[in-house]
Amino acid sequence: MTAPTVVNNSESLRLALDSIGVTYDRVCETEFLVLLHGEHKLVTNALLTVGESALVVEAFFMRRPDDNHADVYALVLRRNLRAFGVHFAVDALGDIYLTGRLPLASVNEADVDRLLGAVLSEADECFNPAIGLGFSAAIRAEKAWRDKNGLDDANLAPFLRRSQAQ
Repeated sequence: MTAPTVVNNSESLRLALDSIGVTYDRVCETEFLVLLHGEHKLVTNALLTVGESALVVEAFFMRRPDDNHADVYALVLRRNLRAFGVHFAVDALGDIYLTGRLPLASVNEADVDRLLGAVLSEADECFNPAIGLGFSAAIRAEKAWRDKNGLDDANLAPFLRRSQAQ
């Protein structure tokens, strides 16, 4: 049986998410999947989990880079130095996530909004440089194929600046 404190904090989180006005699905009693819409990374899915002592956020950022692994990991580690409330992490496969924690006492509209804003900000600001570095060969190949076939490649431009420097 789930402890009453966790249930109460889950309800507090639901109320905060409703107040903020974000799109979310309640996965189970203690988990909420929030959709964050950005400019560069169009959608970031953030899983909020109410635990015994903290609210945990986990958001997939990008899969394991094909190219320039060390440069991509260094890029996100440098971002950790200035990030507020969240940090980049790498799983055993090399996929990159954003993760963070809030004390349960901070499960309120302002702090949940601040936490989700940090996830969105880090994901959106870092996305183009990370993709440009991590998938530079695929991006160059796609550009060459589009050029050869007379197709528009304008949407590759944000990534090409980074990948052509490699």
